[in-house]
Amino acid sequence: MRARHVLAVSAAVASGLVLTAACSSSSSSSSGSSTTSSTSTTNWATATSAAAGGGMNALVAAAEKEGQLNVITLPSNWANYGTIMSDFSAKYHIHITDANPEGSSGQEITAVEQLKGQSRAPDVVDVGPSFAVEGANDHLWAPYQVATWSNIPANAKDPNGDWYADYGGYVAIGYDPAKVKVAPTSFASLTNPAYKNMIGLNNSPTTAGAAFAAVYAAALANGGSFGNIEPGIKYFAHLKQIGNFVPTAIGGPTTVQNGTTPILIWWDYLLESEVKPVVPGFKIVIPSDATYASYYDQAISATAPDPAAARLWEEYLYSTTGQNLWLQGYTRPIELATLVTDGTVNKAAEAALPPAPSGTLTFPSSAQAAAAETVVTQNWPTQVGG
Repeated sequence: MRARHVLAVSAAVASGLVLTAACSSSSSSSSGSSTTSSTSTTNWATATSAAAGGGMNALVAAAEKEGQLNVITLPSNWANYGTIMSDFSAKYHIHITDANPEGSSGQEITAVEQLKGQSRAPDVVDVGPSFAVEGANDHLWAPYQVATWSNIPANAKDPNGDWYADYGGYVAIGYDPAKVKVAPTSFASLTNPAYKNMIGLNNSPTTAGAAFAAVYAAALANGGSFGNIEPGIKYFAHLKQIGNFVPTAIGGPTTVQNGTTPILIWWDYLLESEVKPVVPGFKIVIPSDATYASYYDQAISATAPDPAAARLWEEYLYSTTGQNLWLQGYTRPIELATLVTDGTVNKAAEAALPPAPSGTLTFPSSAQAAAAETVVTQNWPTQVGG
C-alpha cells in the first residue's frame, strides 16, 4: 500500500474553512480565462495566469504543442485521479507520465529537486500542506493563479500563488462488520479488548499524511491540541501495548479483506472509494470524540519541463469539470461551495459523499503543523515503532 503524502495536515488552511457546502459569490469556470491569442514567444514558465500568457486558447495551443505532462504520486484509485488523467489526456491530446504512484510528498519534493533540468522532472505536485509551504520557502514552485482563483478561500491558498488547496476529507474509522462484532464509534472505543490485533493505519505517520492525521485526531480526542500532538503518540503506544494496534501492517483494502487490520483509520474518501467496494458491508464512521479534516495542495514546479501543460492541468483541475471529477472520487473539492451556489455541482456525486460532521472546522497553523511533524518524527519510532 502506498505511503501517499507525508503530513497531510491543513497547515495551509486557517480556522473557519469548512469541508461542506457554503455560500460563495464567485463562479467556477469550465474553460479557464480569456481566449485572447498569444504570440509564440510567450514564456509559459513565468506566466502567472492564463491571461498573462495571452489567454486560454494560447495556453491550450502551447500545452498541446508540448504534448507531455509529468505528474507524480497520483494513484489512479485516489481521488478519482485515474479518470481525471485519462479525461485530460483525451481532451487535450497530452500524454501523462505518472511517476512513483505509490510515493509520498517527501519523495515528490526530492524528485523536483533532484531531477531539475531533466525532461522527466515533475511538472506539478499534489502534496500535504506542510510540503507545499516548505516548497514555497525553498522557491520550488512557480506562482500561478487559475481562472477560478477567487473561488478558492483566501485561507486555503498562498497569496503569491505558489500553492492552493485542492480536495479534502475527514479522518475516519472503517471496519469490516463480518470480523468486528462490536462497532467502534470513537478513539476511546478502540481500546476495547475485543479489538486485539485488529487496528491499522495506512503507513507510519512519519511518512504518510493520512497516518499523521490519524495521530493528530487521536491527540484531539485525548486531551491534546493543534499545539500538542504528543497525546496522540501516547494513545497509539497504548493501543500497541494492549495488543490492539498492529504498527507493522501497511493498512489498506487488502489488509481489511484478509483480516490483518479489519479496522482501518484512514481518510473517509479513501475508505469509501478503495475499501468499501471490495469489503461487503464495510462501515465508515467519523470518531465521535475527534473531528479532524484536511486538504491537500497543488503546486507547479518552477523548473517544470512542460510549463504550459502544467498550467493547463491546473486550469482543468479547478474548472467545473475538474472539481466535479474530484467530487466523484468521494472527496470534497475546494470549490464545492461555488459549485453548489452556481448549480453546477454533480448532485449524485455530492449525495454520495461520506456523511460529514456539522459545524465549522478549525485547523492547525503552519507553525503548529511543523512542530507536530517534528514531534512525530522524533517520538513515534521510539514510543510506537513500525
